[in-house]
Amino acid sequence: MARRPLPRILSTGGAQLARSRELARTAADSATDVLHPLITVSRGLRRLASAGRRRWADTPKDRRGPLLFLVASLILVVALVPYGPLLAALVVTAAAAWQGRDRNPARSEGPDESRAQRLSALYEALVPYFSAAEDPAPLYAHGGEWEKAFPSYDFDDSGRVSHLLIRYPAYFTDGEAEARARVEHLLTAKAGRGREYLFGWDEEGNQLTVTALSPLPADVPAQRFVTAPGETVLGFTDPSEVQRTVPLAYGEEKRDVPPVLWRTGLRSTEPHLLALGQPGSGTSTLLRSIALQALQNGDVLIVDGGGTGEYACLTGRDGVLAVECGLAGVLASLEWAATETERRLIAVNRARQAGHPPPDDTKRPLWLLLDRPTAFTHLADADGRKDPQALLQVPLRHGRAVHVTVVVAEQFDSAEALSDAVRQHTRARVVLGPATPEQLKAVLGAPPHTTPLSVVPPGRGYARLGTGAVHRLQVPATPDPYDDSASKAHREAVLDLLPPKTTPADGETVPEDTPVPTEAAVAEPS
Repeated sequence: MARRPLPRILSTGGAQLARSRELARTAADSATDVLHPLITVSRGLRRLASAGRRRWADTPKDRRGPLLFLVASLILVVALVPYGPLLAALVVTAAAAWQGRDRNPARSEGPDESRAQRLSALYEALVPYFSAAEDPAPLYAHGGEWEKAFPSYDFDDSGRVSHLLIRYPAYFTDGEAEARARVEHLLTAKAGRGREYLFGWDEEGNQLTVTALSPLPADVPAQRFVTAPGETVLGFTDPSEVQRTVPLAYGEEKRDVPPVLWRTGLRSTEPHLLALGQPGSGTSTLLRSIALQALQNGDVLIVDGGGTGEYACLTGRDGVLAVECGLAGVLASLEWAATETERRLIAVNRARQAGHPPPDDTKRPLWLLLDRPTAFTHLADADGRKDPQALLQVPLRHGRAVHVTVVVAEQFDSAEALSDAVRQHTRARVVLGPATPEQLKAVLGAPPHTTPLSVVPPGRGYARLGTGAVHRLQVPATPDPYDDSASKAHREAVLDLLPPKTTPADGETVPEDTPVPTEAAVAEPS
């Protein structure tokens, strides 16, 4: 049986309904334009009436009678004056029109000419990357409309782009790191150099979000951070990267800053840390900051391969086992650290087999801080002695179970001399100072989501804990308190955090400011 065609009213009803809606919308817009003066005057009359009611309600009852008499007198005078009612109507209409005007400032439909030219230049620069000859309706074409490609944008006070949402075609290979890197490099050059940009790729929506990041605070002094046991503040990062803040003191000012927390201990997945950087990038500052935090409830052993006395302020302090600068002392100290790690392992194992808790002497954290240990590797090779890095295998492999933590700081030019044990067991990584994207990826294991800068303040870099995200990092200002070139306020902050000194002979605490008697310095004649 042949099917009957649908009635014409049913087959064309959708199109007629759409046309009817369009005609009704057009008529409503036209009526609004014609009646706009009347709407403005009526809105003003309502506002004037509301103001009159509020004034009447605020008037005391004993003054309402004179007020009514005054209003009635004004109405009588207006009625008796020639053309008074007409003039009064004109005055009321003008006042209503003034009160009923749209008080919201008119918003511009788009950016001004200079900003539009900047966006157009960005669009033209992206055409070779986001276009293809086979595309029948290209989103990017020379001389095309940038409004479709950039649905959202913001500018800072200097006129440079601070936020930009970019749409790109689905055939762009956004899953390839090289293709992304080319686009990010182009946007960094065109949007304005000297700033760090955060790139957010949305592969599902084919959108790229570019955000200009503000510089991290570089003037945070060293202080006591509010942390849990086993937590160490490496530095500070962006608020959008972490979900926790710590209260900090900027002199008399208090503020909350998001930290990069490194957790050590029995259940830590990143028990040891490796920091790399250029000379003067702040790796020694990072080690001093970690040492001041570790001395609150642990012991510290420091190996200074730089030989510049960066850690002389810690010599002889409570909790500082040694600050070694010579090859013989370094070998003896690291050999003792390996033996101490083995002793703790044996004691913990025996306690567990007997069903007892670990002994107290195995619970106190022991920190091994090594600054440029490869310098002693060359000295040991020249002297025919054992490489000090070989003594770190036991603390690196088994130190987590007995609260032994190893922190190594080295420069990029000597990073190849680091032993395999140091490379394999330092899952927490920090890169400070200027570095190329290839260096960052080689050290951190993943490229950062921001563009690195060529000029950065000391202590500025990136951090990655294990397989987590790469965070921007700014190390707290922890200079050598004996360095006169550093800020006086920062040096005093470090001095306030130093533990008191202890004499090695009897272990008694001696105040630093105790004067030496003159009589004791002069030997009596026999």
